[in-house]
Amino acid sequence: MNFATNVRTLFALRFCSGLVPAYVIERLYWEERGMTIQMVVYTEIIFALTVVLLEVPTGILADRWGRKKMLVLSAALACCEFAILLAATEFWHFALVVFLAGISRSAGSGSENALLYDSLKLQGKAASFEKQLGRLNACDFGAAMIAALCGSLLADRFGLELNYWISLGSALLAMIFSTLLVEPARTDAENDADDETIPFKRYVTASLRFFRTNPGVSLVVSSGMVTGAAIGFVDEFWQLYANRLDIPVAGFGVLSAALMLLRLPGNVLAHALLGRFGSRTLLVGAMTAIAAGFACSAASQDFAGLAALLVVCLVSGIMEPLASGYLHHRIDSSMRATIDSFQSLGLNAVHILAGVGFGYFSARYDVFGGYGFIALLCGAFLVCLVAVSRKIER
Repeated sequence: MNFATNVRTLFALRFCSGLVPAYVIERLYWEERGMTIQMVVYTEIIFALTVVLLEVPTGILADRWGRKKMLVLSAALACCEFAILLAATEFWHFALVVFLAGISRSAGSGSENALLYDSLKLQGKAASFEKQLGRLNACDFGAAMIAALCGSLLADRFGLELNYWISLGSALLAMIFSTLLVEPARTDAENDADDETIPFKRYVTASLRFFRTNPGVSLVVSSGMVTGAAIGFVDEFWQLYANRLDIPVAGFGVLSAALMLLRLPGNVLAHALLGRFGSRTLLVGAMTAIAAGFACSAASQDFAGLAALLVVCLVSGIMEPLASGYLHHRIDSSMRATIDSFQSLGLNAVHILAGVGFGYFSARYDVFGGYGFIALLCGAFLVCLVAVSRKIER
């Protein structure tokens, strides 16, 4: 069976999933329907809690039930989200949407990476995982840039709701592509493991033992968690930052495209940079730049602060391929989705804790205060990263 088709289908799936013009005006649409910053933070916490609770169970289901089935479920739930948002007017409507989004994220996060890695492995191309994951992210960003540029113009001319109808259409296409994926054949050892009906507890303890006995992996994955959580606040609240600077809605598309375009070099070149500089140098350098960028965006409160957020996006592009590649090269296929899910679980756990602080400071000092808190969080982790990495090297 030609599993190169799987890789191409994943690219089509990612493109449609990223072609969502609703995201460029999401905060404005929610604000228009009565959602304050504090209420949005509450929904972010609901989303993160849902992912934390379901991430590992869905990862185990993906390893035992099949990665394709989980990706189809994830795509179907995404369609439900946009359908509900078109009629959303109350807080509980938005809370329901983020709850479904959390299930969707949990179902798809570990499954997609596991399906990609195993498809490449069956072609004898597992070593190219970081490169293909980077290109997959680049495809996602490319689609998102197109959606952002078109979405801002459409919203400016026809209103905000049209973008959600178009996004629903893209989600339906993504669901169709997810049904075209082929589940990679499993080895006899993996099938025997399934026949033994491994208890949930054993999956969890084996995963925790893996991280405990591989401190280098834990450090790299933790860096990805903190960075991913921090970048989440850029993705969710840059529109309010731009609004405070009186940037018109028509210009949101260009700004959104820039925020995503700047992540492309890191994703595409991650494998080359890793070979040249090593993981420790890249991690420390990236965390330093990210912490400084958030600090500048909080202190400046002008276009210099906005430029600092662009720098944060530029540097962050390298983190996901670096963390995911470092992890997947060191885990067994029979638990690939489960262990990958622990990475997403940790990211969302960090997001919950950071969300509490972000919401508190945003309520008092607007979005600028929230970014100041994220700067402190990244700075504290940077100190820990330097100290722990030196200890591991010894």
